[in-house]
Amino acid sequence: MSKLLLKNIKTLIGILPESTSKLSGQEMKTLEQLNNAWLACENGTILAYGSMDDFEGISNWQNLSIIDCENKIVMPGFVDSHTHIVYAQNREQEFVDRINGLSYEDIALRGGGILNSVEKLRNCNENDLFAQSYQRFKEIISLGTVGVEIKSGYGLNLNAELKMLRVIKQLSNLKLIPVKATLLAAHAVPNEYKENKTKYIEYIISEIIPAVSAEKTADFIDVFCEKNYFSKKETIEILNAGIKHGLTPKVHAEQLSHSGGIEAGVECDAISVDHLEFINDNDIQLLLNSKTMPTILPGAAYFLGLQAPPARKLIDAGLALAFASDYNPGSSPSGNMMQVMSMACVQYKLNPEEAINACTINTAYAANLQKTLGSITPGKLANLIITKPISSYNFLPYAFGSNLIEKIIINGKEFN
Repeated sequence: MSKLLLKNIKTLIGILPESTSKLSGQEMKTLEQLNNAWLACENGTILAYGSMDDFEGISNWQNLSIIDCENKIVMPGFVDSHTHIVYAQNREQEFVDRINGLSYEDIALRGGGILNSVEKLRNCNENDLFAQSYQRFKEIISLGTVGVEIKSGYGLNLNAELKMLRVIKQLSNLKLIPVKATLLAAHAVPNEYKENKTKYIEYIISEIIPAVSAEKTADFIDVFCEKNYFSKKETIEILNAGIKHGLTPKVHAEQLSHSGGIEAGVECDAISVDHLEFINDNDIQLLLNSKTMPTILPGAAYFLGLQAPPARKLIDAGLALAFASDYNPGSSPSGNMMQVMSMACVQYKLNPEEAINACTINTAYAANLQKTLGSITPGKLANLIITKPISSYNFLPYAFGSNLIEKIIINGKEFN
């Protein structure tokens, strides 16, 4: 039995009751906190917390570790509900191409973009793919991510998609942090089907989805609903096929144009719709009457120079809102959720309380991890961030270029 006590915590933030699965609208402005606090963990989960003024002392020192958190903030670790960290090689040349005037769509039409990653992944063996992905996996944990969703989508055939999902499964089996896997075979149309998209969709539905279901390597199914990729009708068809095999829908929606991704997601009870640069008022009303979490990916909008989704409008309309990294080699090559939180404040005008909630409890909901992560709640995993000595939690998004994390606690133990 392992035990951990965090004592003399300057401020413990992110406290929520067990019944809270997400925060919406005005609720997002509330960040429950406790000054001069202690937090006890046992066997990898949060046991209890309270004020140091009422701390009764330690009755059993056996197998107990103690961390003094004087002048430090303790908070739930980040949950990153949208990533593509399993890939083979980076795409920095496309970064230079965009600087020189090519658009994301221009690069894709000449064989770059997603199809560039597809070629590299198909030629990468599973061991090498795991080795590359493991380094990125450790990196995001060191930056405070304590739960993650990872997508396939750079394979676009049965063997390569299964290879990606098996690597994701290997990362999950390490038991470092909770990992959710998403089948994204409908990320693009591969070259071998470029003249017959309908046949590729049939292939996804009749071969890829059933095989993935049989191996039990995915939790979610996702579609890139976008002009030149998959239409709203095609998205619904693919999502419904996934639902029949026990996969929960997600959608890449309204990133480069308004293509009906949110409508498709709500119709199929998607757990989240992500990107949202071209969301409109009708979409907002649909989301208000759904259980779907709108998710903004500020790294992609920043890196591609896209218009910013109207985050403030969504929250003010009463919606819950999540912010995730979209860590991928082409449009968001960073998994730094502390930076995502800062971007939420600076570029999207969230206050720090809203940004913290958007990157913890609401992303936990978007990854279906809200029962175990996303808040300081007894019974949830003791996956925590201990900051360096700072003046307040407002300093976290304020000091956007500084590494303010002193320790990461994973399953009640310090992560190294």
